[in-house]
Amino acid sequence: MDSQQLLGGNIKKNLLKLSLPTSLGFALQSMYDMVDMMWVGRISASAIAGVTIFSTVFWIVVVLNEIIGSSSISLITQSYGKNDLEKTRRVLEQTLTFKMLVAVVAAIIMSIILEPLLWFFSEDNNVIQSALEYGYIRMFFLPIMFASYSVNTALRCLGDAKTPMKIMIISSIVNIILDPIFMFEEVPFIHIPGLNMGVFGAALATVISTIVAFTTGFYVLIKGQSIIKISLKGLFKLDWEIDKKLLTIGLPTGIEVLMRNLSSIITLKFVSIYGTDAVAAMGIGSKLLGFAFTPIMGISMGSSTIVGQALGAEQVDIAEETAKLSAKVSIMMLSIFSAIAVLIPNGIMKLFTDVRSVIETGIPMIRILIPSMIFTGWSIGLGSVFTGSGHNTPYLLSSIVSRWIVQIPILYIITSLLNLSILYAWLSFMVAEVSELLTIYYHYKKGLWKINRV
Repeated sequence: MDSQQLLGGNIKKNLLKLSLPTSLGFALQSMYDMVDMMWVGRISASAIAGVTIFSTVFWIVVVLNEIIGSSSISLITQSYGKNDLEKTRRVLEQTLTFKMLVAVVAAIIMSIILEPLLWFFSEDNNVIQSALEYGYIRMFFLPIMFASYSVNTALRCLGDAKTPMKIMIISSIVNIILDPIFMFEEVPFIHIPGLNMGVFGAALATVISTIVAFTTGFYVLIKGQSIIKISLKGLFKLDWEIDKKLLTIGLPTGIEVLMRNLSSIITLKFVSIYGTDAVAAMGIGSKLLGFAFTPIMGISMGSSTIVGQALGAEQVDIAEETAKLSAKVSIMMLSIFSAIAVLIPNGIMKLFTDVRSVIETGIPMIRILIPSMIFTGWSIGLGSVFTGSGHNTPYLLSSIVSRWIVQIPILYIITSLLNLSILYAWLSFMVAEVSELLTIYYHYKKGLWKINRV
């Protein structure tokens, strides 16, 4: 869809046309994440805990991807909305190059400090060993992971949601097929020989699927099969004017993600007070939340694309109507998912593990965490105006309020002062989501995003 098609006609139809392919691609990828955790659960609760701890720590470096990625969405959509194709091409090239350079530096630093960070969460050697086996190879291929995100984001910003969907479907299928082959001595159910690599095999399968995704998307961009054709020559040049914007426009979002991830690390530390079973349950919950978010992220990305192009074309009313519609659709989708989770939490937990203590810990978690995401969906829907406009400060403020001012103090009181059960720790997540929604809604109504341009 070109800019005129995207901003004309029925907004609901255009949003769904742009969002549904993205949601489908993310849904399959997230389904892989859940299947991956199910396979890991066949090894042990310690393996689940190890992968959970690494994944939490890993998001510290993913902040850099969020900063540059968020900036690129604003730059690409607004330049494309103005019909400045040359600038759009240069932004695409700089996003790919700059992201990979940043990822190399981040991977080196993170690999050095990874093991000391892991010991902060657990003194269980089996948990730490699982985390290291899973983590080091993921860090080594971090630049490819960042670049893979970039090619898909670039295509979506240009109004092409179907190609990223196809790429994500292909990479997820590769991942799903390779996972049990790499992980087990004998592949479950079909009883053919496997490579018996354990959690390292799970990480290796993910890396290979990421390489497939990047290679496919890069081919589409370099061969001119999309609206914009990038050049190899452009990839070997740094444009500081664009690179500076890539670092600064999304900086509030990046700091927000960093603050959120640091709070997640501290939150996980509080949860670890309740033992390995609680950490394992938290890991399963994280995968479920990720799956619940897949359609919402698709809607949000579609909404941000339309908002950015609408603001670039000075059509604020279309941007506002799109964000409201995005919020309504997100609430509806998460309400359906929440109803299912509340009705059959025991069955959901049994998909991941047969350890009874982990299941019992996870049942109340599912009944509280999943419904709390309804508030998050509302926040993300309205918040698409911030990503599209480049006015990302509200995201930072909402994270500080919800995580650092509300949730972490509550968790400290629950665990250190009152010594309450883990049920109250799960309730702190719902309180945090409500406070985040209130902060986002305030800044949405304030309306600074309507006049902000990059």
